[in-house]
Amino acid sequence: MESVNMHEAKTRLSQLVARAQQGEGFIIAKAGKPLVRVTAIDSPEPGQQKRIGFLAGQLSIPDDFDRMGEDEIADMFGG
Repeated sequence: MESVNMHEAKTRLSQLVARAQQGEGFIIAKAGKPLVRVTAIDSPEPGQQKRIGFLAGQLSIPDDFDRMGEDEIADMFGG
């Protein structure tokens, strides 16, 4: 996570907020000491992951997936 000093954050606030909206949080520091973490409102809490449904609509499973390669597997086990 990028760390920016207070003056730089004031100068680049619009750019930093746009990046935070895209999921790239940042830390604002004063005199090198981290003060606050800035993230998008809908981003997951630290240590929490958004996992459920993250590939929704991106995968398709064939109807016969449970029978795929059954002949080869049977041959390997002498069936």
